[in-house]
Amino acid sequence: ECRAEFGDTVAGLVDGVTKISNMEYGESAQAETIRKMVVAMSRDVRVLVVKLADRLHNARTWRYVKPSSSHKKARETLDVYAPLANRLGMNAIKTELEELSFKVLYPKIYNEIVVLVARRAGQREVYLRQILEEINADLAEQHVKASVKGRPKDYFSIYQKMIVRGHDFANIYDLVGVRIIVDSIRDCYAALGAVHARWSPVPGRFKDYIATPKLNMYQSLHTTVVGPGGKPVEIQIRTWDMHRRAEFGIAAHWKYKANGQAGRALSKPDNDDLKRENNIDDKKELSEADNLKWIQQLADWTSETPDSDEFLGSLKQDLGASEVYVFTPKGSIVALPQDATPVDFAYSVHTEVGHRMMGARVNGRLVPLDTKLSNGDTVEVLTSKSDTAGPSRDWLSFVKSPRARNKIRQWFSKERRSEAIEEGKDELTRAMRKRNLPLTTLMTQQALIGVADELNLPTNVESLYAAIGEGQVSTQNVISRLVKDAGADEVAEEVEQEALPLRHVERSHKSNGALGVSVKGVGDVWVKLAKCCMPVPGDMIIGFITRNQGVSVHRTDCQNMLDLQKTQSERVIPVQWTSDKGLFLVKVQVEALDRQHLLSDVTRVLSDHGVNILSGTIATGDDRVATSQFTFEMADPQHLATLLAAIRKIEGVFDVYRITGAKDSAEPRLRKMERGNL
Repeated sequence: ECRAEFGDTVAGLVDGVTKISNMEYGESAQAETIRKMVVAMSRDVRVLVVKLADRLHNARTWRYVKPSSSHKKARETLDVYAPLANRLGMNAIKTELEELSFKVLYPKIYNEIVVLVARRAGQREVYLRQILEEINADLAEQHVKASVKGRPKDYFSIYQKMIVRGHDFANIYDLVGVRIIVDSIRDCYAALGAVHARWSPVPGRFKDYIATPKLNMYQSLHTTVVGPGGKPVEIQIRTWDMHRRAEFGIAAHWKYKANGQAGRALSKPDNDDLKRENNIDDKKELSEADNLKWIQQLADWTSETPDSDEFLGSLKQDLGASEVYVFTPKGSIVALPQDATPVDFAYSVHTEVGHRMMGARVNGRLVPLDTKLSNGDTVEVLTSKSDTAGPSRDWLSFVKSPRARNKIRQWFSKERRSEAIEEGKDELTRAMRKRNLPLTTLMTQQALIGVADELNLPTNVESLYAAIGEGQVSTQNVISRLVKDAGADEVAEEVEQEALPLRHVERSHKSNGALGVSVKGVGDVWVKLAKCCMPVPGDMIIGFITRNQGVSVHRTDCQNMLDLQKTQSERVIPVQWTSDKGLFLVKVQVEALDRQHLLSDVTRVLSDHGVNILSGTIATGDDRVATSQFTFEMADPQHLATLLAAIRKIEGVFDVYRITGAKDSAEPRLRKMERGNL
């Protein structure tokens, strides 16, 4: 019906998008869905564009969806869909997808950045206005017609730069961005000259993406200058045509050939007028067919990587990685992941070139194969004519591209299968023993064949072992499937917690002593407060009879106690508070965007509230989140809420809570963002 009404082209698009949308989403199902989408978009890239529009529409309604579902979709969007939009040059869609995902995944960090931006907005606008006035005056003097505006900083990009550059919020947000849009390429360079004539450029921060466009068709001049007051100012200069392409990418200008073939039949960008005006060489314009070669490369990986989870991991790595642009000896541009090596370059040219590689020249000089390539390098591969030529296993330790890694693994898969089988079996056995899992119960032939089938491998044990030995499948993936299929749960080990060294409370205190806890039905028993959950008056508590140290008192939601109740319920005993007097230990965690003087600000608030700090730790991760933990004494647990509220008011702090040992408390509130995902 659709085909009859709208024709073969539209029917094909609808069919491609429908097949993707109808698939179920689970851990493995999600990976298989992404794999199927890559295959579909390799046939017609418009399938991906429609899917991106569909995902954006869904993302705008996440606030009406269950948190568990929206969190899952947001993670998938940030890892896969937003980078795919970036690869197509569709910056407007990419930015909105990132913002919506960031808000769902990290709401506390998002809200804190919103507050910080609002506090500094007025001061930043005054500085930006001064810069715009000076640029407009200089361009008018040069008779260059231009639109000069401040570049808005979205919240996700602010956080992304905090992570990548390792700076605090103030350094990132105070970095003003300006965009200059002109009528012609000649005017772009004229505007660049005017800007550099007024302010000194920062060395190493100039990029000419007009002469060397990115493979997603992005073109602009980028420069950073030392602006008024010695503050750095980032400036982008582009034409209106480049601006439309930067915002909407392939959707801004593609044209399909008259025969209505698939989306790979693409023509060059529609900028003939600009070419005539500026006499630009055709070599400066990349055809869309060249720009979309990466889609076919992704499709090739689907057949090269049998494990869907492994494929999804490689895809995330490739999409999230920064890129370097190098040249072949004939002048063609090749895009590779950041820190790529000549080996990555060789495999990007052809598989056999990679397998037969014996050396490389970069800019005419012989270099080691693990040399990191830089933008603008010209790379020449030296190959061997020997029939026995092949890759080295050592290459796997430094190659960066998923294609190179997969091709190297495939070569060893064919050449050394028997060795890989033995290595895989030994690796899986060691991993099982390390986790104290029963080998005879879980590693049955039937169970292993079942896992091989789930991973789309040939249904035999040897194929599974070989896949592990070659690095195609992780032991963790296999073990989790074996445990799941067997219906076995990990048994929580018994945790015997030691008593807390409370001041003014001796170890000989009984249940009616300073601890203020009584054991129901027992008059004379040794009682201690468990260190894992640190209960205080007002908490729901329960007791556990230890072997040698009386009754250990836990919170009822303490994860250790919940585990002990499953295995040793006969040793659980009711207890209750009898007094709220005395000193109790409390442990709190503070999570904040890292900045100078953060620790001193937090400790000052604790001191102002009369808190005696016994211990404290602080660590800052790659995600620029500073996580602090403080253990201190409190005589009145009711005072804790007031203290936490005061800490929360400190600039940059987006979460503060008491650590109780409960399941939700034990889990990290923030998963670290890897740089490649941002």
